[in-house]
Amino acid sequence: MVGTRPEAVKIAPVALAMADHPTLRPVIVHSGQHDDVVEQALEPFDLRYDKRLIVLRTAGSQAELFSVLLPELDGLLARSAPAALLVQGDTATTLASALAAFWRQIPVVHLEAGLRTHDLTAPFPEEGYRQMVTRIAALHLAPTHPAAAALRAEGIPDDRIIITGNTVVDAVQYIDRRNLPPRCDTLRAIENQLDRTAGRLLLVTLHRRESWGAPLDRVLLAVRHLIQQHPDLHVLLPVHPNPLVAHQVHHHLDSTPRVHLTAPLDYPDLIRALRRASLVLTDSGGIQEEAPTFGVPVLVARDTTERAEGLHTGHATLVGTTTDRIIAAAQRRLTNARDHPLPANPYGDGNAAPRAVHAIEHLLATTDQHNTGVDHAVGHRANTPVTTGPPG
Repeated sequence: MVGTRPEAVKIAPVALAMADHPTLRPVIVHSGQHDDVVEQALEPFDLRYDKRLIVLRTAGSQAELFSVLLPELDGLLARSAPAALLVQGDTATTLASALAAFWRQIPVVHLEAGLRTHDLTAPFPEEGYRQMVTRIAALHLAPTHPAAAALRAEGIPDDRIIITGNTVVDAVQYIDRRNLPPRCDTLRAIENQLDRTAGRLLLVTLHRRESWGAPLDRVLLAVRHLIQQHPDLHVLLPVHPNPLVAHQVHHHLDSTPRVHLTAPLDYPDLIRALRRASLVLTDSGGIQEEAPTFGVPVLVARDTTERAEGLHTGHATLVGTTTDRIIAAAQRRLTNARDHPLPANPYGDGNAAPRAVHAIEHLLATTDQHNTGVDHAVGHRANTPVTTGPPG
């Protein structure tokens, strides 16, 4: 199940790794949570979704989304009867899909399980969603040892936890190897400017709900100060489509020299920008995992992060949303960028997807010992009656 771009990017390597499997057949379902971006995210991997749910929304609230998604998901699962359902991360699609599968007694496989801030308000509502999915998942694919330790601390048995690495590292390496030309004209122009002037690139991405308003104002003010202090610095900021975020960004940075505001980048263009960047300022979880592949330091514009591995290895610095703190941390990174080469990406080695497929295969083989009629195909459970109620 996918409903957002990060989900599509992180399940893509699993679908690719499963493509030639003798018995497992991946079926990608687009929940309809976010239009267009899922297709765009899958396309560079030469993947397309197999099914799409029709989700009609007017208010845009989480309550409305769940009220529409759950009946659609239940109908899909009743018709398809999959042997397992793979969900990723902590979105509304993730929680709604996991609930629907749980009610149908279909094993839930949670990709990127165990991330925790232990603060239900940050990130909100994602921290709550992933904790709830943990309670009902049959298999937990933890990206790192700390994520696995968090699951064990919550009482999840060892035999239901597999440490795979994060599939986003597989995705980054796959896209980087393809080295697709830039689609964004602004990115192409920035690359040319950097080549001509030996300039440096600061990539900025900001979208977290808890940052809207005054916190985002402070972060954008820090970006303006950094541009003024470093004549060789260029800023690339893909503007989040939310109107409130876009208004703040344009208010602070329109007409600022060497600040380039663009629409959200396609995934290959984002990887090109990360590869070229000297520094990243972000509140995104995925970019914290992606940037270390290229040894690019990250300033995390949040007060807490569920991805502490990068803090421990020196890839990331938690700077919050205080202007002076961001400026000071950026100055240190920009001044000492070449003095301390960063170690390998702590989030994975590019082989997470094959490990995930092996773990799913083992789950279904184990399930077969207790259920007749399962043909080992992720997309189909053969001749098995659909029931409701709590699992046995």
